Amino acid sequence: MTAVREPSGTSPLPPLARTAVIVVAAGSGTRLAAGAPKAFVRLDERTILQHALDGVFAAGPAQVILVVPAGRETEAAAMAAGRAARVVAGGDTRQRSVAAGLAALDDGIDVVLVHDAARALTPSAQIAAVAQSVVSGRGVIPALPVVDTLKRVQGGAVVAPVDRAELAAAQTPQGFPRAALEAAYARAEQEGADHTDDAALFAAAGGAVRHVPGSDEAFKITTPHDLERARMILSASAPRTGSAIPLPEHVEGPVVPRIGIGTDVHAFAAGGTLRLAGLDWPGEPALEGHSDGDAVAHAIVDALLGAAGLGDIGQHFGTAHPEYSGAHGDVFLARTAQILAEAGFAVGNVSVQFQGNRPRFSARRAEAEQALSTALGGAPVAVSATTTDGLGFPGRGEGIAVTAVALVHRIARR
Repeated sequence: MTAVREPSGTSPLPPLARTAVIVVAAGSGTRLAAGAPKAFVRLDERTILQHALDGVFAAGPAQVILVVPAGRETEAAAMAAGRAARVVAGGDTRQRSVAAGLAALDDGIDVVLVHDAARALTPSAQIAAVAQSVVSGRGVIPALPVVDTLKRVQGGAVVAPVDRAELAAAQTPQGFPRAALEAAYARAEQEGADHTDDAALFAAAGGAVRHVPGSDEAFKITTPHDLERARMILSASAPRTGSAIPLPEHVEGPVVPRIGIGTDVHAFAAGGTLRLAGLDWPGEPALEGHSDGDAVAHAIVDALLGAAGLGDIGQHFGTAHPEYSGAHGDVFLARTAQILAEAGFAVGNVSVQFQGNRPRFSARRAEAEQALSTALGGAPVAVSATTTDGLGFPGRGEGIAVTAVALVHRIARR
């Protein structure tokens, strides 16, 4: 995370040890329609709340307060799995739930982070970065640049474009000096004001708010599509051993290999962070795309699907599938391996090469190959990079072109 320069009149606050994290988990989850309060819905064998707590506790020592629906306190305490957390009942609005968390703060707390449990996969580094960026007189939020083209509408009519350069998508945790946040909440209660997030409430009381870079993993689980996206990310990141797809004990006849080829091209965007070959590349601009623009992962997907005769990336992951909007390439790869397995194919190996002047790849080759192989369940992946001696759009630094070749086997069971 990039450090935020402190404006004049501010001073650093104490380290993370004097920080409290209020984890707001009192929402009903109506839009998720999963039959339980959102934070208590399972992602895998564990709940959304438990995954959120993993990131919070990994960020460093802090007082942790869980705000949950009334009547769910004992269940929530059990989900903390012996880790020190105070559980309180929330109110009928998010603002009242946060207020209940503020009332439970220990003495000596100087910095308060307010975090939505629904952002269950938020990296611990993002939580720590927010806490460490709070200074007296100023709040901090993580935010992502807006990449979609935005329009102002009235009814069914589009009336004007909106300059996305002036916009950012706010995430959590949002961090504030304790005394200033408590004063802002007291003022909001007195005025009967209701705000959409803590940064808006803090700013309405005259507080200054800055932002640090957010993370794609910190998306909010709101709809069934979001829930499925989170499940696929967890599945793709789970440690696995052996071949991509377990081989059967008995195979009928010869196993005939099939070869597929995939290509992908993406242009560089104006900002953001590059996601390529399963890795983030800080300091490099993002690639345009419906998802994360990871052209290496996308080319591999097309090569695998083509080898198996199972269509292409647009058919399985295109704009007709909004659940994959913003998803990382490792989600695509894990789902592709699953599609192949369901059709009776095992991944043999993948070789992929991208053309571009940036990023400088050789130092991270092994890391990228491991990330891609893990996403495919352990199938070997080799990645190489080359330039075009200044020729074409990759040579001009306008984007990246990728070619992938994949080998798959059809498994015939007796």
